[in-house]
Amino acid sequence: MSGLRGEVLDWFDAGRVVPGREHAALRAAGLAPTRADWRAFLVRLTLWLGIVALGSAVVFFFAFNWAALGRFAKFGLVEAGIVASLVACWRLDLDSAPGKAVLLLLSLLTGALLALAGQVYQTGADAFELFAWWALLILPWVLIGRFSALWLVWLALLNLALFLYFRIAFDLEALIWALFVLNGLALAGWEGAHRAGYAWLRDSWPPRLVAMASGATATALAFQAILGSGGASALLSALVYAAWLATLHHWYRRVRPDLFMLAVGLLSLIVSVPAFLARHLLGGSGSAGYLVVGLAVIGLSAGGAIWLKSVARETAS
Repeated sequence: MSGLRGEVLDWFDAGRVVPGREHAALRAAGLAPTRADWRAFLVRLTLWLGIVALGSAVVFFFAFNWAALGRFAKFGLVEAGIVASLVACWRLDLDSAPGKAVLLLLSLLTGALLALAGQVYQTGADAFELFAWWALLILPWVLIGRFSALWLVWLALLNLALFLYFRIAFDLEALIWALFVLNGLALAGWEGAHRAGYAWLRDSWPPRLVAMASGATATALAFQAILGSGGASALLSALVYAAWLATLHHWYRRVRPDLFMLAVGLLSLIVSVPAFLARHLLGGSGSAGYLVVGLAVIGLSAGGAIWLKSVARETAS
């Protein structure tokens, strides 16, 4: 379908379609959404927006009525929502969109219940414990849901727990390494499950979000190697960053072509190389160093765009 869309768009660029008949050409190619497509989209949109709004409404309700509600009323309302959601899960097909939406609502209500317990009893627990327990308690629903968005919520909770914990107990370098390992393993596991044939993991957008998180932490490792004081730690960061770039290029260029993933790696390289040049040229070279860094950014951006276009043409053919 993507190849057909690209071919039709090429017709538009070449002027092979009569002006004013572009929409008719898209309908003839089956690329324009029908009324049924729009209806299905609006049904899904209102379902997910309603679930998110319902979960948010619980939180804002307690925030507004905190002083007026007693302890048992607060816990009773949240637990009643959880019980109602469990009954809905029992009655619904968990492979359907409503079933997955209820599982998402259950996950949100679990977090609200944990936050409520922390506020009412003032346990003194650190913030990272809230997110860690939240991720642990919703893990059964994540496993049985087979829903990629719920897996992303779970991964985001793990990222928050690690971020808050390592920020307290360790230094910035350990925090970057922890987040890089977590998101790298998540991306590798996602790709492995996708290759193993799990149909519910074949959506393209979730691994792209994970790749963006992995790319951000990998770029932070590169900055750590460039701006650090050197030594074995900087060398290890540089080697790991190079290995990450090579693995990303090989997998998404040869094994499972994906232009977006290649763009993630390219963007990281465009950021890291000028940082390296700036570190070594801007010390005493004056305006010439700024010129070199600027030219490097322009050259890398232009060369990367040309390379991505050639990869896109090769993939389409």
